[in-house]
Amino acid sequence: MRPRDDGAYADGFDGPQQDRRPASAPGDTAPHRADPAQALAEAVRGAAPEALPRRLCAAAVELLPVAGASVSLLSEGLPVLVGASDDHAAGMAEMEATLGEGPCACAAETTAPVFADDLTGGPAVARWPVYAQQATAAGVRAAYSLPLGDTTVCVGTLDLYGTDPGELAGPDLHTARLLASALTTALTSLLRDDAETGRSDPVRLGGLTTEHSEIQQAIGMIMAQLGVDAGEALARLRGHAFACGRTALEVAHEVVGHHTRFDRDRP
Repeated sequence: MRPRDDGAYADGFDGPQQDRRPASAPGDTAPHRADPAQALAEAVRGAAPEALPRRLCAAAVELLPVAGASVSLLSEGLPVLVGASDDHAAGMAEMEATLGEGPCACAAETTAPVFADDLTGGPAVARWPVYAQQATAAGVRAAYSLPLGDTTVCVGTLDLYGTDPGELAGPDLHTARLLASALTTALTSLLRDDAETGRSDPVRLGGLTTEHSEIQQAIGMIMAQLGVDAGEALARLRGHAFACGRTALEVAHEVVGHHTRFDRDRP
């Protein structure tokens, strides 16, 4: 999904949504909600490991009052999209990876859930002004991010997107936590330990992260071209992508393909 000319990402979620009301308040036991544990078990039944992130994102949209969901792994601190409920949700994840700000980045850093209940005003706009502007232009007015892992290590995030402002609370929050737990189990089973470095690196996940490895290649090339460290190289990549109305992944493709070069005299 590419940014629009005005800098906004996409036109919004397509098709009718099952439920676009604000997230439920504590004590809400709306009868149309399926049993979450049973629904999750059904969603993953018979699925290949690499299909689990996408299936669980689709289940999130069925079980929660959100219009989209995505899941990302962290690779060297950069979110790597591995599954989404639809193209627009995938685009929202790519947008935040490009901007480097928003609930996902914050949840990954703090290893705690981060909920932006209202992206049209209030604290969320003050905290993430560019993200809030881009998200609302794309039809997203609430975003909720839950870390995947434990209280000390975050391996990724589950990100939920709502078309209306509202809290994620009560039964809906419980369901979101069940989803995060299921995704943590699914993703950590697909991580292999690197015996030499002592780190856990994403496996290919059936090819889902193959393209994103180009971002790391591009960062290395920008480091060599500009003589900067990895953090500065990533910042330059993100800044150039945003200025050009592209995603970080698209610019990384161009850098690795030698179609874009970062010169030392570039602002």
